[in-house]
Amino acid sequence: MKAWLPLLLLSCVPSLAPAQDRPVDLTGRNLAATCASCHGTQGRARGPAMPPLAGMPADALLARLADYRSGRQPGTVMPQIVKGYSEEQLRLVAAYFAAQPKP
Repeated sequence: MKAWLPLLLLSCVPSLAPAQDRPVDLTGRNLAATCASCHGTQGRARGPAMPPLAGMPADALLARLADYRSGRQPGTVMPQIVKGYSEEQLRLVAAYFAAQPKP
């Protein structure tokens, strides 16, 4: 067997690449970073004034955000903030927080 054949075969199978070498979509995390000043890093709020978002089911968070957007849920800044995001961006943020361990 030729010495280069195993290398050629490995180069044709990208799934064998280590996970850290694969591109990762950080869009949800980056969008969620804007929530940290009120809701804590990774959604782990420390005080009683702000609810933690870490571990909240995505559909529950999306429902709350929709309530802020529509005016059904009053708020100080959340109604304005949520209007600045597209539906897709809100889905990414909700998925990010749902994937975080609860505090």
